[in-house]
Amino acid sequence: MESKASRRLQAIQNHITTVAAAGDQQSAVQLNQTAGEFFHEQGYSVVLPEKLQTGKWNVYRSAQSPLKLVSRYPDHPEIGTLHDNFVYASETFRDYKYLGTRIHTDGTVGEYKWTTYGETAAARTAIGSGLVAHGIPKGSSIGIYFINRPEWIIVDHACSAYSYISVPLYDTLGPDAVKYIVNHSSAQAIFCVPQTLNSFLSFLSEIPSVRLVVVVGGIDELMPSLPSSTGVKVVSFSQLITQGKSNHYPFCPPKPEDVATICYTSGTTGTPKGAVLSHGNMIANVAGGSFGIKFFPSDVYISYLPLAHIYERFNQVILAYYGGSVGFYQGDNLKLLDDMALLRPTVFCSVPRLYNRVYDGIVNAVKSSGGLKEKLFNAAYNAKRQALLKGKSPSPMWDRLVFNKIKAKLGGRVRFMVSGASPLSPDVMDFLRVCFSCPVLEGYGMTESSCVITFMNEDDPTSGHVGSPNPACEVKLVDVPEMNYTSDDQPYPRGEICVRGPIVFQGYFKDEVQTREVIDDEGWLHTGDIGLWSPGGRLKIIDRKKNIFKLAQGEYIAPEKIENVYAKCKFVAQSFIYGDSFNSSLVAIVCVDPEVLKAWAANEGIKFESLEQLCDDPRARTAVLADMDAVGKEAQLRGFEFVRSVTLVAEPFTMENGLLTPTFKIKRPQAKEHFAKAIASMYEELAASESSGRKLL
Repeated sequence: MESKASRRLQAIQNHITTVAAAGDQQSAVQLNQTAGEFFHEQGYSVVLPEKLQTGKWNVYRSAQSPLKLVSRYPDHPEIGTLHDNFVYASETFRDYKYLGTRIHTDGTVGEYKWTTYGETAAARTAIGSGLVAHGIPKGSSIGIYFINRPEWIIVDHACSAYSYISVPLYDTLGPDAVKYIVNHSSAQAIFCVPQTLNSFLSFLSEIPSVRLVVVVGGIDELMPSLPSSTGVKVVSFSQLITQGKSNHYPFCPPKPEDVATICYTSGTTGTPKGAVLSHGNMIANVAGGSFGIKFFPSDVYISYLPLAHIYERFNQVILAYYGGSVGFYQGDNLKLLDDMALLRPTVFCSVPRLYNRVYDGIVNAVKSSGGLKEKLFNAAYNAKRQALLKGKSPSPMWDRLVFNKIKAKLGGRVRFMVSGASPLSPDVMDFLRVCFSCPVLEGYGMTESSCVITFMNEDDPTSGHVGSPNPACEVKLVDVPEMNYTSDDQPYPRGEICVRGPIVFQGYFKDEVQTREVIDDEGWLHTGDIGLWSPGGRLKIIDRKKNIFKLAQGEYIAPEKIENVYAKCKFVAQSFIYGDSFNSSLVAIVCVDPEVLKAWAANEGIKFESLEQLCDDPRARTAVLADMDAVGKEAQLRGFEFVRSVTLVAEPFTMENGLLTPTFKIKRPQAKEHFAKAIASMYEELAASESSGRKLL
């Protein structure tokens, strides 16, 4: 093994050359003909041989760390755990503002009030000591069952300091999922809020591992006293802090290989799976991320993305390392802009679903303004976009005249925006870059990779890709012959994205079978996503392997790809594409954008009493399908990828009605069952139209 590793390193070193020219700021990695054309002057990736004997150069690494996968911060290699990370932050930035909230102790909403890093560290110690005082042993799972607020972060830090395992619970999970996760992880303590306490206590007898329930925001005098026979104590968060302060216990620091958290992915099918992430996993991913965008102690971040999701966990860890401030939203997405106007964040992370709404809102506002305002916006947009594409600085006149007003909607100080969780349309990304006068960067990752697998470089002006590998991992594409994707495809290699390195999770908790399904014998994590390597070593997500299905003639369909295309349709807020091997065409359930559909109806002179009635109007179905066809043609969908019939619905797909996962992915089996009658009806109509020779709608 040692000699093989040495030979591989030697081959790699021969592939890398140092720039000799003094002052040359380009990447030290140069074009090597063996590696093919994927080594352009930007040098975002390097290509290495996976196995010397095959002679195939198919493994991509970041050009920023080509010879060694990053596992620690380069400037602070002593930080090996989440506990180390926060100890460093609390000592370095002790008096800096850290956690802010608008919700005051009396329940009113006002100005942001802040706790410092030092104050948060003291609360962390008190909570951890309180858990120890209640007899919760080292290594126990601790459930966190509430939405984003400062106490979430404090509890997470306490878990790290005292070697507990944090188990986030989505606040929208129903009782059955909560019971399953608590029992599966054998959680001994649960942190919840008054709104969920009674529900939680109603099935206490069904979760025997729980010994302590801590109510965040609960009033001390109102804490219920349970019979001693239950073996469960209920205390408020403030009571636990008081108990911890009077029963101080020293830290019980974890090792890098110890489990930091079990993140249960709700998934689109079956029971939740618990992804086990070690402290080393988390630190490696964030350390790799630190090679990209730099944060500063002056940065302000708004936290509203679910903390139970790895995307937001990553953001919290890296922000603490740099000493930034985190302001929490009120808990209501409809009031997010109000929170941002007051907080004035410098960093904004979101998901395509929200960015698409921002895009639609601006476009519709511009169109409705008409006349001179519309012409001014278009002139400003085109001039600024062309300058950005050429790498030039746009005239500040356009910002003063047009874009500063738009930028003010997010507080006016955002210096960069990040998108993750699902693909962002290149058109929307370019639009946001122009309108908000800042870099808009996209990343790609998953819970099982501790978050980031690839991300865009800040100085990369292109769009339509998710950047180059995180320096903490290496990436390769594996052939998927049933979908006609191979790593030998021309002009660009294509295949299933596989990742390896210190960011790959430890496996699914108590589930060796499913772990072996995603991690192969050589340590590669198979993501189920299909990608291609575009010029410059940038990865582009083009398809999905896991949700593919066949139509009657044998064509493979990747519904998520098609749904992403139709998301650009003005009428479509959400869509569920359906097909099966018994039918030759696709149908869709479309959750409409109510304002757009109502405006269309008014323009057409169509009367309606409710949105539901309008959704049932055949004229509305015809208009929506026609617009979807136009969008599909522009995106160059293949013939069999076009939807042939639609059913319009007014009710959105949500977590509450069981049609969405907490990461906003459609639960396909549930959606199929929920819309079974509509799907059957559409196929009956299609069959009737085909037999009569008429085109439906």
